[in-house]
Amino acid sequence: MNAVDKTKIKAKSNPVMKFIYHFASPKHFYRISGKLIPWLGWLAAILIIVGSIDGLFFAPVDYQQGDSYRIIFVHVPAAWMSMFIYMVMATAGAIGLIWKIKLADVVASSSAPIGAAFTFLALVTGSIWGKPMWGAWWVWDARLTAELILLFLYLGYMALEAAIEDPRAAARACAILAIVGVINIPIIHYSVEWWNTLHQGATVTKFDKPSIHVSMLIPLLLMALGFKLYYATVVLVRARNKVLYAEQNNSWVKEIVNQNN
Repeated sequence: MNAVDKTKIKAKSNPVMKFIYHFASPKHFYRISGKLIPWLGWLAAILIIVGSIDGLFFAPVDYQQGDSYRIIFVHVPAAWMSMFIYMVMATAGAIGLIWKIKLADVVASSSAPIGAAFTFLALVTGSIWGKPMWGAWWVWDARLTAELILLFLYLGYMALEAAIEDPRAAARACAILAIVGVINIPIIHYSVEWWNTLHQGATVTKFDKPSIHVSMLIPLLLMALGFKLYYATVVLVRARNKVLYAEQNNSWVKEIVNQNN
């Protein structure tokens, strides 16, 4: 019995880990995620629509930035998601390395393109916002530069995965890259405090109270939650497809194919 088998047996003796292994089995994951996707998708759509309408049409005009500030209802949640998804990838990668749960590698792999898209969206909307505020589309601001590095980390993860033919070796290499890249996340978050930067400081995540009016805060939080549910929906869809492809020769997949036919 090798070290991997011993690790799995020891983990499965723990009730919590036993439940995780049960849920992480491809068959059970496919069944449960199929039930969750419609609910998550509809909730995401409702929250994003309501948040967009509230932010664009009902939130008051900012006394300094005018209507230009309204792009924050897309920019800020996208920036939050860029960091959140990377942390999910790094956590899933660590789980895959330590407990050899294949589904964790699938989640990390499925998350990378979504995280890259949110990071790109954050950079583009930040540039659009920066032009009227700073007078330039791009400045080598600490937070902007760290966010650009985050985009390169996402792209590097996907390139590394595509370059290695063996799926297990690719998953291990990508997990290590994701874990090492976590160092960039606190740099993005605290860059406005550590360096002299053009980017404004925290307004929502302050410990005392948010320095943003509740009429602006509500649509911002609705959009943030909507983006999170959108991510959950899309990552489950992508993960289900990867699981089906990886398990295509197993009997439970053939049963599903026969039922659909």
